[in-house]
Amino acid sequence: MSPSRPARHPAWGIALVALIALAGLFYVKWAPYYDRAFVAAQTHSIGASILTGGQDAPPAPSLHAALDYAKVYGLAIWKALLLGLLLGSAIQVLLPPRWIERWLGRRDAGGVVTGGLLSIPSMMCTCCAAPVINGLRHCRAAPGGTAAYWLGNTMLNPATLVFMGFVLGWHWAGLRLALGLVMVLGVGWALNRMHKTDCTPTGDTGATEADTDPAFFLPGQVLRRWARAFASMALRLLPEYLVLVLLLGAARAWLFPVLDFSIDNSLVWIVGAALVGTLFVIPTAGEVPIVQALLALGVGVGPAAALLVTLPPVSLPSLAMVSRSFRRSELAVLALGVIVLGVAAGGLAIGLGFGG
Repeated sequence: MSPSRPARHPAWGIALVALIALAGLFYVKWAPYYDRAFVAAQTHSIGASILTGGQDAPPAPSLHAALDYAKVYGLAIWKALLLGLLLGSAIQVLLPPRWIERWLGRRDAGGVVTGGLLSIPSMMCTCCAAPVINGLRHCRAAPGGTAAYWLGNTMLNPATLVFMGFVLGWHWAGLRLALGLVMVLGVGWALNRMHKTDCTPTGDTGATEADTDPAFFLPGQVLRRWARAFASMALRLLPEYLVLVLLLGAARAWLFPVLDFSIDNSLVWIVGAALVGTLFVIPTAGEVPIVQALLALGVGVGPAAALLVTLPPVSLPSLAMVSRSFRRSELAVLALGVIVLGVAAGGLAIGLGFGG
């Protein structure tokens, strides 16, 4: 008997992924950010700092503080998180894995650059992009290209850079863009260099089943598998995500104990800001009003720049969400790279005279 031929992914499934991505990003990201850019240009503001909600300082640690932060944060990101879950699960089921391997499975500079370029129109926050990251790794995307896509969503977000230019000044946007490129390309390259063997999550048996079951891509089966993948991803990611957001919301007063001129440009404050920024979670562009409020209170440009670079790309919840898709050593290198570049941002802001 001749070997069975692999079933083809149906064109309607591929088109459905494209439709979800384009329609979802237009509704959740592109249209709102287009309008928000005019607000930023006219008012030089995009809202109050999510850390304090317009108050002078973060609230004392309590259940109320946790719930209040989770509510404000959740209202800001729930649509994008739902879109991320839809896309992440759809990538696992509806896209041919060979496509992902062709564009993001390469362990060279081209795969990292491709991941960075694909991230630019996506513009997700780090947690909302996490389900997509899991979907890409499930389809054997290389760690470097996947990390470049993940980091690029926030660091190369054109809307955030525009908001930053109008609110903080274009020199801040330039600093963020320069270090964002270094982060996306540098961390992606480092992760690809770390390991020569793939660490695709276990349990990916779709290719084998597709080779042997001619009915594998019938519409009914595809939609059922997509529903199962969506439910499994949501049940796995959302509980731990919610718990960590609540804990960080409650701990705001501990993580940001002082928000005034006493935070100067000393190395201790810059390193502390880089560490806290890497752990804390914010919605897309939430770092812009945070840094604006800090500068207005007299905080040094060094710690402010460190937060500008470390708050968006990763957080404790997002690292937990992708923990099954990367090795621990890879996540450690990724987080360390963010911290180092945050400290570098503080030094550059001081050296370039941003406070003058």
